[in-house]
Amino acid sequence: MADNNVIVYSRNYCPHCVQVKKYLEENNVAFEERNVDTNEAYMEELFNLGMRAVPVTVVGEEKILGFNTTQLKQVLSI
Repeated sequence: MADNNVIVYSRNYCPHCVQVKKYLEENNVAFEERNVDTNEAYMEELFNLGMRAVPVTVVGEEKILGFNTTQLKQVLSI
């Protein structure tokens, strides 16, 4: 796995967010969840990344929008 911090921007009631988090957990990838519904600062961070939707998975400088296993595997080397 890449030696980068993994951050998942999510929302309440977001099925794709649940899929991303489950996929990371199943592949033993530690991550920090930042729920934009519970913390307005996380929404601002997300906007500053140029993103307006969730889930967004950030690994180092890479940003992955949605539940994209191909990109997740590539960026995380899993």
